[in-house]
Amino acid sequence: MTHLFRRSLIAATLALPALALANAAVEAPAPAFTAQTADGKTVNLSDFKGKTVVLEWTNHDCPYVKKHYGSGNMQSQQKAAAAQGVVWLQVISSAPGQQGFVDGPTAKKLNADRGAAPTATLLDPKGELGKLYGAQTTPHMYVIKGDGTLAYKGGIDSIASAKAEDIAKAEPYVADALAAVAAGRKVEKASTRPYGCSVKYAS
Repeated sequence: MTHLFRRSLIAATLALPALALANAAVEAPAPAFTAQTADGKTVNLSDFKGKTVVLEWTNHDCPYVKKHYGSGNMQSQQKAAAAQGVVWLQVISSAPGQQGFVDGPTAKKLNADRGAAPTATLLDPKGELGKLYGAQTTPHMYVIKGDGTLAYKGGIDSIASAKAEDIAKAEPYVADALAAVAAGRKVEKASTRPYGCSVKYAS
């Protein structure tokens, strides 16, 4: 019993629910989608053909998300990516009534207050986009190449903690993946274990 409890506790801490990832396989075409932005616009993945796209699942109340935004790490990565012509899309898959759910104006205000710089914020209250990609955690990161192939999926970095001081010591998986894609190289660690809070899908 104790062993099972410990395993359950570890699973809850890492927030890794069992979701199928078959539709978001590395080196395969990234699942096509249509989504609404916080600005009320409609975007399709195909709109960004020819450009590298980052998908960042987020929940502003999650301690792991706060780690990367409170330290400025997420914002700096967003801005560095934008400078390279990368499209960075935040995705909010929290269901109404669940932690992290926000409407469009609130999402925009949160980003303004934090100095965040995503290309757009996608609202996914039904969880359709999140489940399409098998997004498990906030953050959970995906990098899609300009030809539509998924180049990376997993954690933002290698240290699964909510401590900001661990960022500098971690292997920056997403930054490394973007550098590899920009250089035309295969991403060395193309699939890693995501960490964070579980995505708050509708129960």
